[in-house]
Amino acid sequence: MLQLHELESLKKKRKRVGRGGSRGGTSGRGHKGQRSRSGGRSGLKPFFEGGQMPLSRRLPCRGFTNVFKKEYCLVGLKDLEERFDTDMIVDRQALREKGLIKSNKEPLVKILSNGIITKKLTVHADAFSKSAIEAIKKAGGQALILALTGEKKIAPEGQE
Repeated sequence: MLQLHELESLKKKRKRVGRGGSRGGTSGRGHKGQRSRSGGRSGLKPFFEGGQMPLSRRLPCRGFTNVFKKEYCLVGLKDLEERFDTDMIVDRQALREKGLIKSNKEPLVKILSNGIITKKLTVHADAFSKSAIEAIKKAGGQALILALTGEKKIAPEGQE
C-alpha cells in the first residue's frame, strides 16, 4: 500500500555550485584570480589568455589574398554539344538558361576543350583555351572574346 513517507520527489535536487561541500574550500574554482570570483568567467572574451600575447598574434602570418584574382565559370565543349543546337548563339544569358552558370552575379565565362564539338555555334565568352578555339573553328563556328567593356571581338589565331 502507498505510504506518504515513501513517495519520491518529482523535482531533482539542485546541484549547489561554489558553496563548499564535497569540493573543498575553493569549490573547484582553483585559487585566487579573476576566474575564481563571481562573474569572473562570464566577463572574459573567448581565447583570452590573461594579458599574455595571444596565440593568434604569436604565430606568423602566412600567404596573402590576391585582390586582382578573376574567378571564371568553366564550361566544356561537351556541355555545349549536349545542350545547344546548330547555328545557335551561346552567351552568358543562354548558358544561364541552360543551367551551365549557376552564379547570381555576372560571372566571367571560360570555355575549355573537354569533349568534342560537331555543331556550328557562335560562342561569346570572356576567355577560351587555345584548343577550344581550334575545335569551335574546326566545327565551322566562331569564338568571340568579350572585352571587359562588353564589346565583341574575334579571337586571334592561337591566342586566348
